[in-house]
Amino acid sequence: MLLLMIRVRMLSFGVLKDALGAEPVELELPGGASVGELLAEMTHRYPTAPLQGIAVSVNAEYAGMSQVLRDGDEVGLLPPVSGGATGSGTAAKAPHPAVVAYLTREPITAESIVSAAKRGEDGAVVIFDGIVRDNSRGRKTLHLDYEAYEEMAAKQLVELAQQARDKYGVRNVTIAHRLGRLLVGETSVLIVVASAHRGQAFDACRWIIDTLKKTVPIWKRETFVDGAVWAAGEPFPSGIGVESSNVP
Repeated sequence: MLLLMIRVRMLSFGVLKDALGAEPVELELPGGASVGELLAEMTHRYPTAPLQGIAVSVNAEYAGMSQVLRDGDEVGLLPPVSGGATGSGTAAKAPHPAVVAYLTREPITAESIVSAAKRGEDGAVVIFDGIVRDNSRGRKTLHLDYEAYEEMAAKQLVELAQQARDKYGVRNVTIAHRLGRLLVGETSVLIVVASAHRGQAFDACRWIIDTLKKTVPIWKRETFVDGAVWAAGEPFPSGIGVESSNVP
């Protein structure tokens, strides 16, 4: 009896591009193969690739080790992430008019975004403006380069903004994240939370940036005067990252 085979399209991001290559790779697997079996095959093919602590997506959604793959699936290998009217760039459809979230390659202008977020019923607007500093871990920074799994990241930003509204009862959440090359002093991520009360706005803003830095597939490459590295990301939350014991 012939064994049915499937083909999946593999995407690598961040530091994994250095080990696995920047171009998409087609991989053939037996029908019914799981994400865990795919990782076992990748470990066999690339024994030095840093696969511990990564997350895996299937068709731009986080996937568990037991998820069964289908022919034509797009599988992303995601190292720990680096945190960071719509602007130009990649946006997902927001479920509510008080949610604005997008990726952009254009400079982020805080004043116009904050002005657009305010309404007469708001008693507080809390802003997180993440900017590129001129040093990191004692090394002088020249510039940063941000890349993303854009389809997945845009969707995750919208979901994050909506979750913050539901969790903290704030009226409006706006999230804008830059991609591409950023110079010292430029804004990499801007979060604006508008609410009737300051407490909820502060709490929501802090929760958004902390969660974004752990779950949204955006990576940062830091270029210093003496070299360049992919920034080490924070570990994925439990249930998203692949445990080291599950990587053969």
